Amino acid sequence: MRAVQAVEFGGPEVLTVHEVPEPVAGPGEVVVEVAAADVMFLDTRLRGGWGGDYFQLDTPYVPGGAVAGVVTAVGPEVDPSWLGKRVTTATAASKIGGGKPIGGYAEKALAKAATLTAVPDGLGLPQAVALAHDGQMALALMERAAIQPGEWVLITAAGGGLGTLLIQLVRAAGARVIAAARGQAKLALAQRLGADVVVDYSEPGWSAAARAATGGAGAHVVLDGAGGALGEGALVATADRGRFLGYGMSAGEFAAPDAAVAERGITVYGLMDVTDPDADWHRLAERSLAEAAAGRLEVVIGQTFPLDEAGSAHAAIESRSAVGRTLLTIGSAV
Repeated sequence: MRAVQAVEFGGPEVLTVHEVPEPVAGPGEVVVEVAAADVMFLDTRLRGGWGGDYFQLDTPYVPGGAVAGVVTAVGPEVDPSWLGKRVTTATAASKIGGGKPIGGYAEKALAKAATLTAVPDGLGLPQAVALAHDGQMALALMERAAIQPGEWVLITAAGGGLGTLLIQLVRAAGARVIAAARGQAKLALAQRLGADVVVDYSEPGWSAAARAATGGAGAHVVLDGAGGALGEGALVATADRGRFLGYGMSAGEFAAPDAAVAERGITVYGLMDVTDPDADWHRLAERSLAEAAAGRLEVVIGQTFPLDEAGSAHAAIESRSAVGRTLLTIGSAV
C-alpha cells in the first residue's frame, strides 16, 4: 500500500510517498481503509524533530494520529460486526518492515477496537475525522469552563478547527464571543460563525482591544488555543477572578502565567486539567458526531490535500494560512 513517510526530521519536503506492507490486525485491533486523515499542528512539530522527550519516534515513520474510513479486517477478540462499518478513530502504533510505526497518512491504518466511533448516517467521513480530536476536546473544554449565559468568552486561534467549533458552542451556551485570530480570512469566518467581536492578534494592542470590547472588565473566560506570547496577551484580557483554559500551543509553546494571575484571582486550567484520563471521551466523541450530523455544529474544513501532497498540507499549517481543519483525502469519502 502507499503511505507517506517522514524519511528524516526536517521541513515539509521530508514527507514522501512509499510502498509499505499493509498492517495486520492483532488482538483487539482492526484495519481501516482510510478515506481521510487528520493533519495536526503537532504532526508538523514532530516532523521537525520536536518532542523527543515525549514521543519515541525514529525515522522513517508514517505520521498521522486519526483517520476515518471503513473497517476491512478485525483481529482476534474483536466483534466482527465492525466489518464494513464507517468509523473514525485514533491510529494505533502499528509496525511496518523494520519495526517503524505507521500512522494515518496511509491507504490503510491500524486502530484499536476500543477507540472506534461509528460515523452516523448523513455525516461525511472528512467531517468525521475533522472532529476526531477537535470535537471531543471542544466539548471537554465547554464542560470544564462552565460558561454561563451573558459571559464574555475570548477564544484565541479562533480560525482553526477547534476554535471554529468553540465559537459555535459558546454562542449556543448564550455567551458572547471575542474571536482572536490572524488575518482577515479567519476573522471573517469567525464572524460568520457568530463571534460578536473579532480582533487580529497580529496587530499591536490586540489584547487591550479585546479587553475594551467587554467594557474594560475583561473576559470572564479565555479559551486559549494559541499559547506562547499570544496566550500571555490573552491573560491580560482576562477579567479578575476569571477562568483561563490554556490547551493549545499553535504559537510554539503553552502560555506561561505570571505571578499577577494569582493576585487577580484568575483560575488557570492547563492541558492536563482538561484532558482528564477519567473523562468519558467516547461519549464526547459520539456527541460531537451527532451534533454535526444533525446540522447543529458546522465542521469547517478549510483545505484538503491528496496523499502525495502531505508536505503541502504541513506547509499550509506552518505558514498560518490554513483555515479550519486540514485533511489528507486518500480513499473514497463515502
